[in-house]
Amino acid sequence: MKISLFADRRQTTLFLCSALMSLSVAAQNSETPALDEIVVTATRLESSVRNAARSVSLIGKDRIQNATQQLGLDEALAVVPGLYMQNRYNYSQDLRISLRGFGARAGFGIRGVRIYVDGIPETLPDGQAQVDSIDLGSTSSIEVLRGPASALYGNASGGVIAIETELGDMPTFVEGVLVGGELGFSRYQLKTGGTWNSLDYLVNASSQELDGYREQAKMRGKLVNAKAALRLNDSDRLTFAFNHTDQPQSDDPGGIDAAQAAADPRSARDLNVLFNAGEDLSQQRVGLVYERPRSHGDLMLRNYYVWRDFGNKLPFLAGGAVDLSRFFYGAGVQYTFGSMFPEQLGLTIGMDLDRQDDDRRRFDNDQGVEGALGFDQQERVDSTGIYAQVQYEVTDDWRLSAGLRYDELTFAIRDRFFVDGDDSGDIDFSEVSPSFGINYSFGQHILFSSFSSAFETPTTTELANPDASGGFNQSLRPQLANNFEVGIKGEQSNAYYEVSVFRIDLEDELISFELPAFPGRTFYSNIGTSERTGVEMAMSWKGPNGFGADLSYTWSDFVFEQFIDNNGNDFSGARLPGLPEHFGYAGLSYDNDRGFHAQLEGVFSGTLYADNANNVAVDSYVVTNIRASKTFQSGDWLLRPYIGINNIFDERYNSNVRINAFAGRYYEPAPGRNFYAGITVRYGGR
Repeated sequence: MKISLFADRRQTTLFLCSALMSLSVAAQNSETPALDEIVVTATRLESSVRNAARSVSLIGKDRIQNATQQLGLDEALAVVPGLYMQNRYNYSQDLRISLRGFGARAGFGIRGVRIYVDGIPETLPDGQAQVDSIDLGSTSSIEVLRGPASALYGNASGGVIAIETELGDMPTFVEGVLVGGELGFSRYQLKTGGTWNSLDYLVNASSQELDGYREQAKMRGKLVNAKAALRLNDSDRLTFAFNHTDQPQSDDPGGIDAAQAAADPRSARDLNVLFNAGEDLSQQRVGLVYERPRSHGDLMLRNYYVWRDFGNKLPFLAGGAVDLSRFFYGAGVQYTFGSMFPEQLGLTIGMDLDRQDDDRRRFDNDQGVEGALGFDQQERVDSTGIYAQVQYEVTDDWRLSAGLRYDELTFAIRDRFFVDGDDSGDIDFSEVSPSFGINYSFGQHILFSSFSSAFETPTTTELANPDASGGFNQSLRPQLANNFEVGIKGEQSNAYYEVSVFRIDLEDELISFELPAFPGRTFYSNIGTSERTGVEMAMSWKGPNGFGADLSYTWSDFVFEQFIDNNGNDFSGARLPGLPEHFGYAGLSYDNDRGFHAQLEGVFSGTLYADNANNVAVDSYVVTNIRASKTFQSGDWLLRPYIGINNIFDERYNSNVRINAFAGRYYEPAPGRNFYAGITVRYGGR
């Protein structure tokens, strides 16, 4: 039966009006100087946003930290076109991040998008990533590289999010933050940093709790993030990064059907309560980055180690309790040639070596109590990548770029549970990923065009056999994508704008499904081909009168060209589930020289489908938020109280949609209007 749900025209009209208002404000003043060029590094070869032949977005510290609740990355990244995010309020399932459709299929965690923190990967060699250890309270900037980037980063590079934390290159300071709000929310933070001789350092510790909007949705966690940079001489630098995350409770309320969501949106799925669904984790990350710039070339070395202990309870008996012990480590080298090449030519070469060792066991979940062992295996993933990036300035107006990367990955299982036989085995994957780009500059404007590719192997979890035995699903293949893009970006007065049009052709796309015997557990299969066409637009303006405006809009036409599932159902011509055709952002900000800051924003999501057949449509929505802060300074002291209101108009919508969920359990209702308030106290650092 086809279910037709219609958009709330009042809220859609509100979003369009706020967007038009932002445009009118942005057009008022044209006498201020052009925006400065902003350097990005996620492209491997350092360049400005304007000169990169790619779609790149950069988010600064003020948008990330000032008066924000910091529940998830989506608060800071909602303005980025092409980036669609769900699931802010379910810490057990993690934030669902999709870049141009990559990552939309994720049942939990992040797929298809590479995450880096201070140059250290949060994405495993098998392509899975988590963001539960990212410390927004000490994040200084976030770069988002939109579109396939396997020529740069290898496996699962449908897009890249590179996060940089603060470094205390200033006089010593101490900062405390206390914030609380509805839904049982509280966060305490203590941060200190500064400079001591040739050492710059910053340490941030925080504790956060959230009862959640729904039953069975509590979260508790503590986090310590530290970064230090030692200047070895006038040019060389050694950077040390450390992170400890302890999240002993992240409950999972589960998806519910439409009738339950309408009658009692705060309720959880009954089996999730019965089996105490949720997760707990502890993770430690240590990384070292050595940088040696010289006239003849720049050398960068990195080395990192990650330990992760993870427990998960799923809402079923057989194998429903997961115990995972992970050791993830690697090293990399990158060299950028300098004076030995002509000034117009830039060349970077590098190598990445990564390994993932997982000890995975499954027990019966006896209504929340760990029962008999039913699964025990060791999983290992080895990844080796070699890459080269080149950029050539043909004339002052023309610039060419190209990249090439070769990756080898080996997945190995050693079965240690022989009751059902020995399911040990190996799978090898190898791919070559090219990219090309061209820029043409005229005045303050840049025309660009690029081709880039991506491949994405199934993760160790996605390789699970649908019959629930051990070993790998040998029938799965990597997903392959080719991205063609053309766009224009530039500066006009004190506004920056960007428009890009892209087409992505995919083969063997990985699609999730559930089985009646294992509700809540996700399996995967390859389909034939799919096609993605889209338009992304963004504009940012900041005026001398204190007003600012940000706009972004994304149109996505993502369609399965050939798709016949394991049961013979033909979904050819259907839209990709989990992503709306239209989504956007409109924001107005105001700052004055007396320390007052205010931000009003509207986030719009159009109708999307929850299933492959496109029989279930999920309503569009507009969520409007506001936040404000006031900074008081006296000598070395700074005081900043702030307040925020989420979902001002009490819109009813779903914070997450579970794709192809069994028995219609697609919906995770989001909270209505809720507020928070906090205060920051800082001494020193000036």
